[in-house]
Amino acid sequence: MVGDNVRAFREHADLSQEKLAELAGLHRTYIGQVERAEKNITVRNLYRIAKALKIEPHLLLIPESYKKD
Repeated sequence: MVGDNVRAFREHADLSQEKLAELAGLHRTYIGQVERAEKNITVRNLYRIAKALKIEPHLLLIPESYKKD
């Protein structure tokens, strides 16, 4: 669910994985792994990704929250 939300909000913001990673101070492969649910995300990184996406962090934890904006 978190990975789906990250991908959807990223695509809505018209950002590549590489650009999102740069804005969040993370590695591009980490973003891909989170989106594919291959990597568990820490609270710190959840916050960093949300900040880069300019959304509230809790939105990444709500199923299909990207459909509600």
